[in-house]
Amino acid sequence: MTRKLLTADEVAALGTRLPDWSCDGVSLVRDLTFADFAEAFAFMTSVAQAAESLNHHPDWSNVWNRVSVSLTTHSAGGLTELDVLLAGQIDLLVGEGLPD
Repeated sequence: MTRKLLTADEVAALGTRLPDWSCDGVSLVRDLTFADFAEAFAFMTSVAQAAESLNHHPDWSNVWNRVSVSLTTHSAGGLTELDVLLAGQIDLLVGEGLPD
């Protein structure tokens, strides 16, 4: 996958493609809340596997039952299709019964 920056039109369309994410033009951000630490950590493990498969890794943090995820392609200096793909995979994981 190329690490070409998304165009301004592609970035503008992210609100429709990824409605649960906020976008500042450089990164995609999503905050999630789970029942407890174990559920949050299980989610992070699932995301880690998806990230490894794409060789694209999130900036994130975990505080007890909360996980904050930020996606950007550092090597490209902003958003690329890799970020969109990983955000979509994260959305699928949340959709599989993990609370938001």
